[in-house]
Amino acid sequence: MSEKTKKFGEQLDALITRGDSLRMAIQHDCHPKEFEKQVSEAFKGDEDKIEKYLKDLPDFRSSYQAWYSEAQAVIKQVMPDRLADFISYFEYPRVRKDITFQNYMIRDYLQGLKITRAGYEVVADGSAAIPEFVQQLNLVKAAKATLDSALMDLKAVLQADLFDSEIETAGALAKAGYLRAAGAICGVVLEKHLHHVCDTHNIKVTKKNPSISDLIQLLKDGGTITVAQWRFIQSLADTRNLCDHAKGREPTKEEIADLLAGTEKTMKQVF
Repeated sequence: MSEKTKKFGEQLDALITRGDSLRMAIQHDCHPKEFEKQVSEAFKGDEDKIEKYLKDLPDFRSSYQAWYSEAQAVIKQVMPDRLADFISYFEYPRVRKDITFQNYMIRDYLQGLKITRAGYEVVADGSAAIPEFVQQLNLVKAAKATLDSALMDLKAVLQADLFDSEIETAGALAKAGYLRAAGAICGVVLEKHLHHVCDTHNIKVTKKNPSISDLIQLLKDGGTITVAQWRFIQSLADTRNLCDHAKGREPTKEEIADLLAGTEKTMKQVF
């Protein structure tokens, strides 16, 4: 197992641990008496342990968004076909005539929404968000199981290791003054990475030898990257093209430095 794979697995374990703590926190918030009774039984009435456990629980409303962002990125990378499901447990439907227990989502809980009938009968409150969060957490755990499984396609992880090595080589060439060579290597890394992103999102590439511009246009049209990302990567492609055409002007050290940094940034943010 590569160091990158091992580190990713460790970070995923930490994400799951935080998710379990958040699950306890939302249950405590919604059902405090029942939850504290269970905690008391688990610690056999030890007041010090009970107090410490409850005190260490995170605040769901202030901690969830950071967890959600990280977990969403994991699902997008490891199980892209389940991303829409993961998001659906947070976002409420665009068209929602009435708010019920079934369509009450985590976003409603974060806003403190409580629906009553006749002024006293509770139709839906924060407790309705508990099963939605549990499903999100289960998806992250499924991603971990997939990562540990021999069935997982490790192409992306192994490819990332190779790309890191190639970028290091490009950096060494740039430092030695071989600017065109450094830019050319970055261009190859970018093309390969964008090809993989297209494959991950089932975006068909029809051109036999597509350029970076062709690939990012497909990704933009497919909604995988934003217009801002498209413009940013296009600027990297312009520098790469400058390096590939010997009859043009020489690229500057600053342009190559930007290309190196931009290539690394694209690999981290576009997947």
